Amino acid sequence: MDNAEYQQESLNQSAFDMLNLCTSQLEKSIEAFVNHDSDLSEEVIHKENRVNAMDIKIEKDCEKFLALFTPVAVDLRFVMAILKINSDLERIGDHAFNIANYVVEEDKAIPSQLFEAVNFDKMMETIKLMLNHITIAFEDKDVKIARKVFKKDKVLDKINIKSFQILEMEIQKDQTLIKEALFLFSVIKKLERVGDLIKNIAEEIIFYTDAEILKHKRKK
Repeated sequence: MDNAEYQQESLNQSAFDMLNLCTSQLEKSIEAFVNHDSDLSEEVIHKENRVNAMDIKIEKDCEKFLALFTPVAVDLRFVMAILKINSDLERIGDHAFNIANYVVEEDKAIPSQLFEAVNFDKMMETIKLMLNHITIAFEDKDVKIARKVFKKDKVLDKINIKSFQILEMEIQKDQTLIKEALFLFSVIKKLERVGDLIKNIAEEIIFYTDAEILKHKRKK
């Protein structure tokens, strides 16, 4: 393995580590939000510095790779994909941080009937599946798995669109729930944006992997 291949493999591993870290951050923040677990939230908040440090390191390593090896074709696509994936992951980390912050700052938990009304369990399950799909797609360069994310994102969009009207009705039934309903709506919006970011990552995996497959076909 020459130096360029070694650096490329190192970048790939760093991006995979970032993916695992941000996945863990998001899953923990959602769990903390549902259970109003301030200890778990503090853990997410504490690890945000690690997410930011990894983001900066990967960005610098990509710039260094571009400067040293002036990659073209599939190698250039690889670095550009890693840069974009890293940026999307950092934004997912930010959403996890903001959700965790809500739990720490608010004393009152979200009532279970509000979670049930907006089908929050379905949203959690869908996000978890999407994260699992892009992890497998990234590790195995599996375009078919990456494409599964697009259909799942539509589930999140539907829950998000319906949630405003549902929560409005819940507030009309009990006006003491206004604050909690608004916070829940805010988190649903954040998770809908996370779905968009996961979809972006899937597109980048397809962008790079399709070129990689073509490259290997040409070598035969």
